[in-house]
Amino acid sequence: MGVPAFFRWLTKKYPSVIVHCIEDKQQQVDGTEIPVDSSQPNPNGVEFDNLYLDMNGIIHPCTHPEDKPAPKNEDEMMIAIFECIDRLFRIVRPRKVLYMAIDGVAPRAKMNQQRSRRFRASKESTEKIKEMDRIREDLMARGCELPPPKPKEDHFDSNCITPGTPFMDRLSKCLHYYVHDRLNNDPGWKGIKVILSDANVPGEGEHKIMDYIRRQRAQPDHDPNTSHCLCGADADLIMLALATHEPNFTIIREEFKPNKPRPCEICNQVGHEMKDCLGLEKEVCGEHDEIAAPSGSEVEFIFVRINVLREYLEKELQMPNLPFKYDLERAVDDWVFMCFFVGNDFLPHLPSLEIREGAIDRLVELYKKTVYKTGGWLTDSGVPDLTRVQLIMSDLGEVEDDIFRNRHSTEQRMKANRKRRKQQDANCYNRPAFIPEGQFAPVVIGSNPSPVQQARQEAYQMRVNGMYGSSDGRSNRDAALALKSMLRESPGASSDSKNSSDGNASESAGHPGYSSSTASPSASSPGQSPAMKRKTEDSDDEANDEVRLWEDGFKDRYYESKFDVGADNFEFRAEVARQYVRGLSWVLRYYYQGCASWKWYFPYHYAPFASDFLNVGDLSTEFEKATVPFNPLEQLMGVFPAASRSHVPEPWTILMTDPESPIIDFYPEDFQIDLNGKKFAWQGVALLPFVEEGRLKEALKPLHDKLTEEEKRRNVRGDDRLYIRKGHSGYDFLVGLYENSFDKNEEAPIDATLFQGANGFVLVSEDNVPFKGALTSPIRGQLDIVENQVACVRYRDPKYDDDYVFPAVRLSAAVDPPKVLKPGDLTGEQSRNWRPMVGMAHSNQRASLGASGHRIMAHEGYDRRERHGQYSNMAPPGGNNSYVQRHERSYQQNRNRPYDANDRRGGGGNSYNRGRGGYNSWNNSGSGGDNSRSRDYGYGGGSSQGNYGGNNYRGNSDSNQRGRNYGGNNYSSQSYGYTTASGSGYTPSSSSEYDSNQQGRYGSGPNSYGYSSGSTSHSQRGDRQDQRNDRGTGRRQEGYYSAGYFTGDGNNSSGSGSRRYQ
Repeated sequence: MGVPAFFRWLTKKYPSVIVHCIEDKQQQVDGTEIPVDSSQPNPNGVEFDNLYLDMNGIIHPCTHPEDKPAPKNEDEMMIAIFECIDRLFRIVRPRKVLYMAIDGVAPRAKMNQQRSRRFRASKESTEKIKEMDRIREDLMARGCELPPPKPKEDHFDSNCITPGTPFMDRLSKCLHYYVHDRLNNDPGWKGIKVILSDANVPGEGEHKIMDYIRRQRAQPDHDPNTSHCLCGADADLIMLALATHEPNFTIIREEFKPNKPRPCEICNQVGHEMKDCLGLEKEVCGEHDEIAAPSGSEVEFIFVRINVLREYLEKELQMPNLPFKYDLERAVDDWVFMCFFVGNDFLPHLPSLEIREGAIDRLVELYKKTVYKTGGWLTDSGVPDLTRVQLIMSDLGEVEDDIFRNRHSTEQRMKANRKRRKQQDANCYNRPAFIPEGQFAPVVIGSNPSPVQQARQEAYQMRVNGMYGSSDGRSNRDAALALKSMLRESPGASSDSKNSSDGNASESAGHPGYSSSTASPSASSPGQSPAMKRKTEDSDDEANDEVRLWEDGFKDRYYESKFDVGADNFEFRAEVARQYVRGLSWVLRYYYQGCASWKWYFPYHYAPFASDFLNVGDLSTEFEKATVPFNPLEQLMGVFPAASRSHVPEPWTILMTDPESPIIDFYPEDFQIDLNGKKFAWQGVALLPFVEEGRLKEALKPLHDKLTEEEKRRNVRGDDRLYIRKGHSGYDFLVGLYENSFDKNEEAPIDATLFQGANGFVLVSEDNVPFKGALTSPIRGQLDIVENQVACVRYRDPKYDDDYVFPAVRLSAAVDPPKVLKPGDLTGEQSRNWRPMVGMAHSNQRASLGASGHRIMAHEGYDRRERHGQYSNMAPPGGNNSYVQRHERSYQQNRNRPYDANDRRGGGGNSYNRGRGGYNSWNNSGSGGDNSRSRDYGYGGGSSQGNYGGNNYRGNSDSNQRGRNYGGNNYSSQSYGYTTASGSGYTPSSSSEYDSNQQGRYGSGPNSYGYSSGSTSHSQRGDRQDQRNDRGTGRRQEGYYSAGYFTGDGNNSSGSGSRRYQ
């Protein structure tokens, strides 16, 4: 959806909706790559039933990436797409359905935006190539060595990612091969259904996915607790997910990282932009440059948890004492509807609503105040109540003037700050690189300076100031700027070239389609950096805004400037508002019910004001029925500029170039970009003529017979394809369609019990590969499919009447996932026991704090008033001889006496020491008599080896652990422990006591683990039972003590078990 800042706003306002994905990586063993087994449980702690891929969000970054060199050919592009799908599959691991949807022919309302994007892309690509040629010539004139330029035919035109092009047809064939390869060979794919909806199936990819979900959940046997995961980067996926009212819906998308380095288009090196390229030699990677240069860090994926967003909205949309019954589902639908006002792919956003200015928050506040007088909700299953909508728009219209004035004052303040900073930077460059301070500071000529006092100290202070001051940085920056200036000066540049450049600029300025108020300078300078593109924002002579929304009379100026109508034409303003309201109705229905009309579109480039929504309550929200989408090749003619005609059938290209063509006005060579108060060209409005469907089809009618058979095949509306592998419960049913020679147009309903609850109809497909048959790889270097075990059919969704309304409700048997946000009505005890959900699911890991941990953290006998415990002055145990020695004295004597690092004498009663052991002592090194010789490093995050000899007695301690006497046991073990979080742990008590020689178990928080090898005996006095965990065999034991529940689970295949404490 066309809201660039929506996701950034959402994650800042609702941060807990984001969770980073846990991903298993492929391992290499002796040079052999071991693939990840996706049939194993999901490492994220949650299992997904269905994975839906909005394929255009994968195709674009794989074919023309921004942060690394582009693939050399289409084969590399296809392999990159395969690898991206594989990675997403390993992260999500669906168990029932994988749905891959490529954008097909879009509704007429979306085609206008597609047309604008493709015209812009073509224009920018042409200008970029010209800029590259100019820079190359400049560098070669200086004698720089450059890599050979790409042939013009090798420049990838991203416009080919459009339904009907040869590229999209080949992509469909490659994905057909890819699905067969994975189903035949990957164990994680074995039991799932794969649905491929390619570009010949009408509809946008995400809306084809939503249509599938809507029609499945309307079936009586649908599982209401199906877990969905949708992959895509568009903001409208969040709206679509909320519109399903499914309790288990998650979005996976790439994590956005700003300012990622991009390679130079000339030398393919990272670290500079094209305009700053100096033609440096490529850095050698490897002895013979045989290693590919690193292309930056691998992109990370994140989960967007829709159930958590619903929790946030439940808190935010609370409206007490409503005059009607509160329903969270209806409130969420109204919130989705209000988000359409700040922008979408089908309507321009209202002038007074900017998401960066808190437009959604403003609308929510207005909504929560106005809903008390509306008498009900704004929407119902995708149908808006326009009378209630007008009330909110009227309230927004009353504050429009203030919004515009505040916006202008904010912009002026920011502009003044930028100018001040710019002036400060300029002043700092004019100063000397270093100015002495203090007694050595410059003085006026002719004055009598005072003698220097403490010259050595003063000189030292000057050196310190010079080291940490900014003058050094200024000197470096000055040198860098001077060097760049020298390198940019071309020795072969002449005054003629400068005059030619200036002449081109003046000629552009005088072009009839160019004006300082409409054309963006950045649109014609693709090599500029983002900082250079801000010159329209920072320069003093920026274009004048002739509308001036912050001044009185802005509405008259707006309609005169943008619509070219008189200030007194109020009927026209009302018509624009009516069309906009119908557009809102169309968009809402599109999101909740599917496409209401393939023909409708908003016929203006600009939106009305909120105060123009007058008397719209009785406006009809019905649209023409039984409309059909464009055919794929017809859509190409509707959205492509003449520069992209290589993707169009050759007989049709004459209509795009011939001056006598009846539709030549659809393909302007140049067009205006109205910044419309924005700062960058990509934010402006491309003033292109709207395509008239009737004229276009009439012009194409006599040329249809000139299409080749291949082009005619690409120009038809197709069906989804369904793939399953042998061993699936529905495999025999699909194979039976071919064995019984079903007609290609005969639909066969599928049994939901055989297809894991999925309903619909299937038809035989010409693309089916017979059992044990072969499929040739369409990509060089990829293996052919042999011994095929995959069945392929055409698939169609369940059918409903045209008047059927899919209810936007929560299904009755749906169960909410565990709450993530902390409830606000918890009691004190519940609040203390509350455990936040850090990942996708609650962790089942527990940890306890043992005796060593208590000594480290000084928790034993902790006194909150004195802020120390009985061991608070003891040195923490640690490696590298970190223990210090204490005199042989009693515990009470040792308690308040500082450590003596030179003391190596043995300990007395109840003491902790490193010397010879005394009665009831802990000893670290030294000889053990009745007391043990031990090294006690039992704390989280460390590892130790302890040797226990003789009898170890611990008891009769005044404040330690009373009533415990252990003797006659010899231990020899190696312990490991680590802690992953902080928190409180276990404190021994007299009622139930527990002891072990496992130092690894001691941790300081939840998620603490201990691992030990050998055999260990445990004595538990409180329950009068002895428990033994044989670590060699990994036997499981369970027991209870006063602080909680602990289990020992031997799960190490090497014979060394593990114990989890909680």
